[in-house]
Amino acid sequence: MSKRFADAAPSLFRFAIKRTVVVFFAASVVACTPVPEPSPDSSKVLRFEPCRLPSLSVEIQCARLDVPKDRAHPDRGSLSLHIARLPANTLRPKADPLILLAGGPGQAASALAPFAEALVDVRHYRDILLIDQRGTGRSSPLTCAALDEQHETLRDAVSIDIVSKVGQCFDQLAAQAIDPLDYGTLAFVEDLEAVRQALALPRLNLWGGSYGSRVALEYLRRYPQYVRTLTLDGVMAPSVRITLNGWRSRTERLNAILQSCDASENCRALQPSPAAALGILATRLAAPGRTVTFADPRTGHPETLRLDFDMLLSALQPLLYSSDTAALLPQVLTAALHDDFAPLLALAQSFSSSLEGQMNSALYYVITCAEDVPRVSGEERAALQTETPRIAALAAQSFAACERWPAAALPADWGTPVINSNVPVLLLSGALDPVTPPVYAVETAQTLAKHRLITANGSGHIVSTHACAPQLLSAFVKDGSFSALPQACVERFENCAPPLLWPNRLMPAP
Repeated sequence: MSKRFADAAPSLFRFAIKRTVVVFFAASVVACTPVPEPSPDSSKVLRFEPCRLPSLSVEIQCARLDVPKDRAHPDRGSLSLHIARLPANTLRPKADPLILLAGGPGQAASALAPFAEALVDVRHYRDILLIDQRGTGRSSPLTCAALDEQHETLRDAVSIDIVSKVGQCFDQLAAQAIDPLDYGTLAFVEDLEAVRQALALPRLNLWGGSYGSRVALEYLRRYPQYVRTLTLDGVMAPSVRITLNGWRSRTERLNAILQSCDASENCRALQPSPAAALGILATRLAAPGRTVTFADPRTGHPETLRLDFDMLLSALQPLLYSSDTAALLPQVLTAALHDDFAPLLALAQSFSSSLEGQMNSALYYVITCAEDVPRVSGEERAALQTETPRIAALAAQSFAACERWPAAALPADWGTPVINSNVPVLLLSGALDPVTPPVYAVETAQTLAKHRLITANGSGHIVSTHACAPQLLSAFVKDGSFSALPQACVERFENCAPPLLWPNRLMPAP
């Protein structure tokens, strides 16, 4: 076990169970510099071989690249990166591929393969690369039995026992002689540069979703001369602390939904005030909670569960990420008010199942505990408890879960705006996004001279997978500018309305 791991100072953290992660610098002006020739170390060419990914029905190509665990101490050994390539549908592809950077933190890029396959127009001219971040997918994944165990019951979908499980994970990594500080964001940025050199690529087109936007921005900060285009979706501004900001933004989104229903005559006519319902449920489910009986929506069999209000709030969190599930929230609360918790638990289980096999929970805690929690002051923690009393207990648990984890030694420019005057940057935001709201994209764009902001008014977290967004992204990458963006698609996103809150989808027909 390394000294950095053993001497870890107490730190703070954000609440996010494996099932509810959806996932949240002294800047200098970058002049236009010529692209240098590849270094001698980049002369080796990766050997791609036929392979398959679980989420794809077609054969693609895969390669591996060994990189140092710790570049400051290469004698400490190496780890292996997994690189998947969806090849261009041409014999002479462009030399600058599109690289998709996944979110979380903790999501494997290989999980984005269906999205990559949908980018048909990009592949007319370019390869698409999926590089599993170190610690995820097939890139030397971190393994913690405490967090990686399969959850089979609905009880697990709403479990909030994170402090003990994260503590067990810390011990399990230590037993494997794994230093969590080897798996930070900047280590992955250097991995991306190592892949670029190994493939002798002159430049890259980067797409970063959610946490992937943090990675993309840090690569732009450090290697601007190698970036041709940058697309940020669900933008995580450098100033964002996932631990702190995630709780605030999700609470604001929940409150906005509750207020929207109260302001709608149709919504009020079909169910009582969801805000009032939530207040009543807070009283009914006060600690130690109560035993509820429900029909398991998967089997129809009767089940019982000891449910308290914090568990209910935990189950509500993932509903906020999609505008479609968020629109169900008033009906979910109305059903719960009438002692029918099956709709809420079914949605929570559905979200849990959708992430199965995509997320590495250990890496989530490695990164947020090291990079985000130490940047939250005691005063900010106290203010969060006061400003958001409804989720105060959950937030306190999230910070407590990180107290044993090491803090990263971050560079002086960490958390400051990324300044760039040359690279075109497309920023996409969902107006209903509960974790990376549009204000983060606005903040990020202020120091990017060449940028285009597009806000999808009816969308939640991540826009690129919806409607005509793949065509929007393809046009941007192909042309390398904003002039070719399909205006009809832009207008579709900017003018779309959110789903209605009032249809009583979950209640029996009269």
